[in-house]
Amino acid sequence: MKRFTDNMKMPKDAGWLLPGLQIKRWFVLIFVGAVFIALGLLILSDVRPIFYIMEFIKKFASKVSTEWIAFAFVMFGAAIFFKGWQKTNLSMLDIKNGRENETMLEALYRRRKLNRGPKIVAIGGGTGLSMLLKGIKHITNNITAVVTVGDDGGSSGRLREEMGVLPPGDIRNCIAALADDEDLVTKLFQYRFKSGEGLEGHSFGNLFLTALCAITGDMVRAVKESSNVLSIRGRVLPSTLDDMKLVAEMEDGRIIHGESNIPEAHGKIKRLFTDPKTCKALEEVIVAIKNADLIILGPGSLYTSVIPNLLIEEIAKEVALSDAKKIYVCNIMTQPGETDGYTVSDHIQALMKHANSRKIVDTVLVNDFIPSNLADKYRMAHSYPVKVDTDNIKRLGVRIFSKKLIEDSKEGLVRHSSHRVARAIYYWYRKSQKVEKPSIFAKH
Repeated sequence: MKRFTDNMKMPKDAGWLLPGLQIKRWFVLIFVGAVFIALGLLILSDVRPIFYIMEFIKKFASKVSTEWIAFAFVMFGAAIFFKGWQKTNLSMLDIKNGRENETMLEALYRRRKLNRGPKIVAIGGGTGLSMLLKGIKHITNNITAVVTVGDDGGSSGRLREEMGVLPPGDIRNCIAALADDEDLVTKLFQYRFKSGEGLEGHSFGNLFLTALCAITGDMVRAVKESSNVLSIRGRVLPSTLDDMKLVAEMEDGRIIHGESNIPEAHGKIKRLFTDPKTCKALEEVIVAIKNADLIILGPGSLYTSVIPNLLIEEIAKEVALSDAKKIYVCNIMTQPGETDGYTVSDHIQALMKHANSRKIVDTVLVNDFIPSNLADKYRMAHSYPVKVDTDNIKRLGVRIFSKKLIEDSKEGLVRHSSHRVARAIYYWYRKSQKVEKPSIFAKH
């Protein structure tokens, strides 16, 4: 948050004059109250600068004593003064969830300005969604992260099998991503046990969510309580409360059950579906999509993180019908076992096919920079940069927006930068708003 005053090239204290903090009005109220108090005291003292005011007051209230008029001024001024003082304190003290090392001004700016940011719905799962949220939380507090619940591997898979709860792993990562990274509680939430019978491999956050779910009887309630503990910006919602399992039909006819088994099948996926066939969307997710200004799909594993949310018919339908800006953040590298040989248009076609709509996305965000010293580990894993096939993308009716999205790496690693992705999305969103805004000089 320190960047906002630096970028504007203004004195640090002048930041208090920025619009939207809801603090200047109470300073004005304090000033007005102080003026009335001073005026009342000056009337009592019969000071020359207000001689004419006194003459006017005497003529205006010839039947009322000067003492009573002075008393009225003092009381009225005191009432205004203390009201302003009270509101100022409330504005300043109601920022208790801010970081310890940030100034009061920075906390106020973050709270007031981010609360007025666009309503964003981010749909996905895995590390891709949590990466995105780390950047988006610096743009707005009005975030709804819709997380897939098809995970059946690792700690989440064990808890799902043994405790009968929705897989908490992706939900936990998203909650942590929306919290303040420096917070000790957040680090505790992400802590993974390295030893201990029955504990090894589990993260504290997964166990915490599972315990809360058992206490409250509802994963949504458990997520809300966990979010309160970490004071997150926005909210995290599972796409469904049904026990959804992923099933893939491969082009060679094989049927692969389970999210964790699909990439291991090493074949081309023909279609993805769920077991049970129909899953009900969480009502809060549908409401969030209807109210959204911006809907973001991806990045993340195409078939095991992004598409599973769109297999829920209500979600796919509402995204297609939404008037919000819709952007898909395409993966930078192909994913072995899922998207071998895929181009950007192949990713988009898969989304449209499984959502049953071509209106699921308006624009695709692609990375336009690949390091010259691309790490050998990608070639060894048969992972290659996703080709931007411009003509095929345009034939799908989707616009292309390209930016450098990766973190700088001397080792030639390709990893999304959360801040670069967030800045690119917000820049595109603001630009698209201006383009569609009708000119006041347009002829009617």
